[in-house]
Amino acid sequence: METASKTTITVKSIINAPIEKVWECWTNPEHITQWCQASEDWHAPYADNDIRTGGKFKTTMAAKDGSFSFDFEGVYSNVEEHRLIEYSMPDGRKVKISFVSEGDKTEVMETFDPESINSLEMQQGGWQAILDSFKKHTEAA
Repeated sequence: METASKTTITVKSIINAPIEKVWECWTNPEHITQWCQASEDWHAPYADNDIRTGGKFKTTMAAKDGSFSFDFEGVYSNVEEHRLIEYSMPDGRKVKISFVSEGDKTEVMETFDPESINSLEMQQGGWQAILDSFKKHTEAA
């Protein structure tokens, strides 16, 4: 029996920082809590990250007014420092993040399996907003 087609969503950004700084900001929990939100009324009060193949991560994302929070988590299936991160979320969806060094700039591209509740456009917009927040934080750090 054929299952639904595998649609993926991709977001990307060029970060005006070298790969070493981009990797540090992406993987260090002290930085993750500074950028992992899609809008100013959200924040990430907690992050833990064991950045290795087989390692786990968890980031709590919460509304600043305390009305809602959730844990974003997964298990790494492949980690290649300064190059690639792949992980699976508890619901089985997969994410691939590539890092391409371009001198003192770095392209970050995330491709992920969508969930079935929100529209593809809403999911793409939310993930792009978080990536934009990462860009802003990393360039200022």
